[in-house]
Amino acid sequence: MVMIGNLQINGIGVLAPLAGITDLPFRLICKELGAALVYTEMISSEGLIRGQRATVDITESVQQERPVAFQIFGSKPDSMAESAMLLADRGADIIDINMGCPVKKVLKSGSGAALLQDLKQAEEILSAVVKASPVPVTVKIRTGWAATDFVAVDYAKMAEAAGAAAVAVHGRYARQMFAGQADWSAIARVKQAVSIPVMGNGDVWTAMDAKRMMDETGCDLVMIGRGALGNPWIFGEVNGLLKNGELPAKPSPEERGRMLVRHLEHVVSRGRELAGVKLMRKHAAWYSRGLRGAAEFRKEINHTEELSVFRDAVTGFFSGPQEAVLQGQPVPLFP
Repeated sequence: MVMIGNLQINGIGVLAPLAGITDLPFRLICKELGAALVYTEMISSEGLIRGQRATVDITESVQQERPVAFQIFGSKPDSMAESAMLLADRGADIIDINMGCPVKKVLKSGSGAALLQDLKQAEEILSAVVKASPVPVTVKIRTGWAATDFVAVDYAKMAEAAGAAAVAVHGRYARQMFAGQADWSAIARVKQAVSIPVMGNGDVWTAMDAKRMMDETGCDLVMIGRGALGNPWIFGEVNGLLKNGELPAKPSPEERGRMLVRHLEHVVSRGRELAGVKLMRKHAAWYSRGLRGAAEFRKEINHTEELSVFRDAVTGFFSGPQEAVLQGQPVPLFP
């Protein structure tokens, strides 16, 4: 059990925020399968304040997924503070500040990983959000802007002094994007430097990876992003291994297919059929990863626009003769 401020977190695996992926349907699936805490996609503070529909839609939440952290990004302390209050009213249990996103359009606004080059601005933003937010505030960082610029410890100490209730550390520097190997020693250094909970993030593809990360770094929680794509069962596996010393059985291909259909129907039920089917193409690729015939299946669904046809393709593929392969390889965000 870990306390983030006054919020009790029961479990070990945390679903990381992933733009375009950790929407409500996916968060609910991960929660159902054992995620201790789930994070929304990044929410633009400016877009939220202006009431932009696409931004507001990201804030949809339900009781079943709680506790839920709403992640915001921006470069203006006042706007970030205002958006934190708005999100607390919408049901956020935690407000998380993104100081690690390396995507160009985020960097151009002085947000995300750009803040790793401006400690003073980062502190002003964090202090403003902590002061305004009625719920615990956390921050997600990377090790620094570049390989020669290790700032994770300085930022974690700053966050603790400014009132942050926890810090998540992705063991890569910003310019690295998702390439190479995550440096878990950076997570260990942050853990040794602060007393608030530390979440380790980066290259957790299996429950054994999660155990090794905790053993090597001493982190309090393990944040899982790409390792959960097509494999939301990883959260139950982490809990089983670290709590009971036992790994649950891997889901069968049929189980994967049933979950994919559930995921598909939930996504489509929330909006337009075509948009929902297109969104689910990438998830279907991830769910099918490691199964015989997956490449042909991906080609088929990538030309499918109707829900009934997509569902039939999924059912046919996953109910056929298959050989499941263990998860545990890096997942591209855009298969």
